[in-house]
Amino acid sequence: MNNKHNTCGFSTRAIHHGYDPKDHHGALVPPIYLSATFAFPTVEYGAACFAGEASGHFYTRISNPTLALLESRMATLENGEAAVAFSSGMGAIAATFWTLLRPGDEVIVSQTLYGCTFALLHHGIGEFGIKVRHVDLTDLAALQAALSPATRMIYCETPANPNLRLIDIAAVARLAHQQPNVTVVVDNTYCTPYLQRPLELGADVVVHSATKYLSGHGDITAGIAVSNQALAQRIRLQGLKDLTGAVMSPQDASLLMRGLKTLALRMDRHCSNAQALAEALQAHPAVESVIYPGLRSFPQYELATRQMKLPGGMIAFELKGGIETGRRFMNALQLFTRAVSLGDAESLAQHPASMTHSTYTPEQLAQHGISEGLVRLSVGLEDVADLLADVDQALAKCARASVRKAAMAPSAVR
Repeated sequence: MNNKHNTCGFSTRAIHHGYDPKDHHGALVPPIYLSATFAFPTVEYGAACFAGEASGHFYTRISNPTLALLESRMATLENGEAAVAFSSGMGAIAATFWTLLRPGDEVIVSQTLYGCTFALLHHGIGEFGIKVRHVDLTDLAALQAALSPATRMIYCETPANPNLRLIDIAAVARLAHQQPNVTVVVDNTYCTPYLQRPLELGADVVVHSATKYLSGHGDITAGIAVSNQALAQRIRLQGLKDLTGAVMSPQDASLLMRGLKTLALRMDRHCSNAQALAEALQAHPAVESVIYPGLRSFPQYELATRQMKLPGGMIAFELKGGIETGRRFMNALQLFTRAVSLGDAESLAQHPASMTHSTYTPEQLAQHGISEGLVRLSVGLEDVADLLADVDQALAKCARASVRKAAMAPSAVR
């Protein structure tokens, strides 16, 4: 594959890496190879492919030319050696877990995780003789104490879904790699490689739900894992080929490459819109607290500015009055869409405790730092004035509802 663009900038590689129209009849857009299987010129070549001695394509569950181009672009954007594409983010995460963990192993995970990852660990991985330990990874002493000879993986999201808690990737990786056989895996969905590159900070594997910002259009589900060549090949041949079969379709790979072409432009707009909304929410008297890495009030603001290029497009906040007021606010939104997922052109609002993190019990929500009143916004690409107006009118409706409720309440004076 033509890699003459390896030394170019981020957006240039996202658009051009690994492809030369001259090699494809002049087609500007890479073709989609809709073939499940591939012909062998000789029996010997086919045998070499199956033995791993030849690099050709022979079955799309293992590799496909369209997926291979996508994988090469994701690898260069994350500054990794190789990538593996999956049909969903959970496919990428599950394949990585099942490839690298065995009965008797321990996996240390951060306190806050996406609900389906939490479920996979506690209702899947944990039932097959693998010990799952939640540790506050912002406390390096706690991590040091938790590490044991059985530890084989440290897994985290940063920023975490949904409360945006950050993990110092470089510090965690340094500590983890002081003992052998520990793989550091980072979910980079919220940031994308445009804002943060965990491999450069010492992580061993990066996973993505490419459904989100990488695609950016909300029309596919997809996942990516990026690592060194040897580890990526293990994940491909074990986690993808044999253990999950979570294969991305060539059509989705093409759509994902289309999304990558505008990733940098979109992330800049997501971040600028989110910054404006976070500042407006923080200044509003009805808002109890705002969690956004771009605010100086964010507890890990220094780490955010050091580890991330920009603070991202996700906001978490709580209103005065708790969960009831939060629900009124969400129901009053007119431009924001009440929907899960994130990273789309459309702005989305959801309630984590009853939606994306409903796999947690109330006790687990409290234990893992997800309050029942938390509202999560995925700030889209609309005109920021319209987004601000929508949030303002929804807050105003909440205020009026609170006044009416107070007026109807029975007097405490007898």
